[in-house]
Amino acid sequence: MITIDYANCLVPRVGKHGLEANSFEPHSPLMARLAQIAEQLAASRGSGWERWRLLPFDPMRSEHVQSVRDVAERCRGRFDTMVVLGIGGSALGNIALQSALNPPTWNLLPKDKRSGPRLFVLDNVDPDNIGAVLECAASSPGGLERTLFNVISKSGETAETAAQFLIIRKALIDALGEREHANNIVAITDPAKGTMRTICDEAGYVTLPVPDGVGGRFSVLSPVGLFSAAMCGVDIEALLNGAALMDERCADREAHRNPAAILAMILVELARQKNKTIHALMPYANNMYLLADWFRQLWAESLGKRVDASGREVFAGFTPVKALGATDQHSQIQLYREGPNDKVIGFVEVEQFEHDITIPPGLGVDSLQYLEGSTLSALLSAEKRATEYALVESKRPNFTIRMPRVDAHHVGEFLQLWMMTTAFAGRMLNIDAYDQPAVETGKKATFGLMGRAGFEKYKTEVDAALEETSHVV
Repeated sequence: MITIDYANCLVPRVGKHGLEANSFEPHSPLMARLAQIAEQLAASRGSGWERWRLLPFDPMRSEHVQSVRDVAERCRGRFDTMVVLGIGGSALGNIALQSALNPPTWNLLPKDKRSGPRLFVLDNVDPDNIGAVLECAASSPGGLERTLFNVISKSGETAETAAQFLIIRKALIDALGEREHANNIVAITDPAKGTMRTICDEAGYVTLPVPDGVGGRFSVLSPVGLFSAAMCGVDIEALLNGAALMDERCADREAHRNPAAILAMILVELARQKNKTIHALMPYANNMYLLADWFRQLWAESLGKRVDASGREVFAGFTPVKALGATDQHSQIQLYREGPNDKVIGFVEVEQFEHDITIPPGLGVDSLQYLEGSTLSALLSAEKRATEYALVESKRPNFTIRMPRVDAHHVGEFLQLWMMTTAFAGRMLNIDAYDQPAVETGKKATFGLMGRAGFEKYKTEVDAALEETSHVV
């Protein structure tokens, strides 16, 4: 199972920049507070916006897994390409699961070497990107007839996803006809209401649910993330098993044994006590890198809040950063070691890779002989340990999340660990970790600028606030 080594966040290793070791003793005041939060989370588990905690467990689990499998089976063999339309929580989890659990060459493999279709996730409205993916799908053997579009939107009114959907709907109708185009769309949306629900009912699209009480950034273990994973051969049962195991560990009222409580305490208290408000996640494995993208949304959108639960202005939150070991030893570590000491670096270390490669001898260069006969995994491990040492030498707090291997079970553990850590951190900060009021302003301003009825005042306000000036060079 996943473990967390936090010794490098303590005073004995990083001096005044770390936390006191006795803060982690079972009966310390901080442990008592975390135990209280664990009780609160147990009481609220499965209610309101914390329904995401039920996703790895029956009956919600069995219902969603069965519905996902049913739809995946109906699509099996019919499509060579799958395109996900979504943004934020409707895309980042899909990207992370595909990157972590399938090879980076997935889309390049011949059909008979893949256990599912090529996967593209359109998580932006960049016209060049969308145009290139559509051209690729249309020009492939079978064209759009062999392409499945998975639109993910709870309401159907998110501007970016709605624009993508309108474009692919027309492309499909032009290629396949009004009636037949519906066979190439699976929508994941509200099961009962909303614009997309109405569109799906009228057009006869196959649908899967965005569960009530599950916000986008907490939805990766719902059909939102599971459908594309299942289509591409990911073991979704193992994924949920790992999440369930981690959830049980993170429910422990003995906070010193609870990995989410400890991780939240490290990050929140290093920010509060030591002004370490930048949190970098640095996997030493390429297939974990895009999980750091998923983490960034979770951490930033959940915890970045102007007011706390009592309405007091607090400007809470931390800045999440992603890095990749060993790549970013050559781009970011200079800053982390000698720049402002305002960061906590979280390493992700993989103990066993699926493949390993031995470095061959034969070149006859003395300065490179130390590499000969070793393996790339040994080199990567040495790189991580050396970076960890360098940070400790510079009194820069860091911790290591250690994964036995990157597989569906342990990725499920990783996802649930960070979602539970976010829940603990939200309670520690006394903020609502489940709303995102600052995002809504930009959405409404976009509606106004694009001419949506009822939002005219936002266009006026934007134009007034951003009127042209002479301050241009």
